[in-house]
Amino acid sequence: MTAILHTAMADTPTVWTLQQCIDHALQHNITLNTGRLSVLSAQEDTRESQAALLPSLSLSTTHQLGYQPFMDNGSSADKASYSGDYGLNANWTVWDGKRRRYNITQSERIDRQAQLTVEENSNNIQEQIVQLFVQILYVNESVNVHQEILDISRQNVLRGTEMYRVGKLSKADLSQLEAQAATDEYNLVNAKGTLDEYKLQMKELLRLDYAADFDVAVPSASDRQALADIPPADRVMTAALAMRPEMQQAAIDIERGKTDIDIARTGKMPTIALQGGIGTNTMTGTGTSWGSQMPDNMRGSLGVILSAPLSDNRSTKTAVNKAKLALQQAQLKEEDARRSLQLTIQGFWINATTNQQRYKAAKASVVSAQDSYELLGEQFRLGLKNIVELTNAKTTLLNAQQSRLESKYTTLLYMQLLHFYENGNMESFN
Repeated sequence: MTAILHTAMADTPTVWTLQQCIDHALQHNITLNTGRLSVLSAQEDTRESQAALLPSLSLSTTHQLGYQPFMDNGSSADKASYSGDYGLNANWTVWDGKRRRYNITQSERIDRQAQLTVEENSNNIQEQIVQLFVQILYVNESVNVHQEILDISRQNVLRGTEMYRVGKLSKADLSQLEAQAATDEYNLVNAKGTLDEYKLQMKELLRLDYAADFDVAVPSASDRQALADIPPADRVMTAALAMRPEMQQAAIDIERGKTDIDIARTGKMPTIALQGGIGTNTMTGTGTSWGSQMPDNMRGSLGVILSAPLSDNRSTKTAVNKAKLALQQAQLKEEDARRSLQLTIQGFWINATTNQQRYKAAKASVVSAQDSYELLGEQFRLGLKNIVELTNAKTTLLNAQQSRLESKYTTLLYMQLLHFYENGNMESFN
């Protein structure tokens, strides 16, 4: 047992790629595993509906002991009696208006919908994982930015202290530099806490132990991926409408609605069944042996049962009308699912396109803010700029870096989702 535990721990990575997170979650998620059991249950229902086409066969036997204590026949043995009945019966519905075949079709569709539910839950989990994964990448890089800003603030404090010693900086300005460094350290601690919180959420989603070491693999080519071509919305939409499980579910609901109307109409159709049986019986006190009575008392029967409904108090008509209404509801549901999917994909495309343009502009803004801050820093050391101007320049640089990160990872997220809705697979980060 210990060896197995060590092996399992050794097989669990500490630095996870996006694909490793997805594969692990799809294997261990309770909702998915519960859904897979529901698929097996639906398959059993399908087998049962298929078996309903076959004849049924039953074996029955009845044994009775009797005793007549006041019989005056001079023998106590004759007062006790025993009898036995043995029967083999068969029933087979030959025609029921195709109701059983309709039921088989419906069971197969329910089976398929159970599988589609698993696929839909799988898609939801994958979307949650990629959102968390990208969020971790974003906050992880944000931590690095806050660390750089803190390092700059600490350098400014050191420079300010030296300037204060030589009389080039007031005590108030030095205190302001120290306060800014403390604020930047506070922001760094907050960013690290946020990163830990997202990692904890990912552990929960992956069903990992909370004490397990966990980190994500930081891609080296994320900048290039954020500038890649965005899939056209109409192309993604066409693929998603044909492939996404929620659309297939809605289409099957419509087909089930049509078949439910056919099933309801069978209420007015006759049913033809064959019924047959063979049996025998034995009894004591007849003077004939058990072996002789079994064949002598053998009897058989074969019959045809025709059942034709004449009046059912409108139950069939009501069932047909309600099935038609249910079909209309399924069609409306399919239309709503189609529109919802189209709006979702259009939203993904708009977010990806907008943030990619923002990212291009933010990259240039960071370069400009960096150059401006370095120039202001040099002028500050020469006494040409005051502490307020230096602080404002540093804030501008921080905001530009954060805007670059936010637009970059938002672009990556929505591009991932567009690829996922188009081909059913998440693009790997390089």
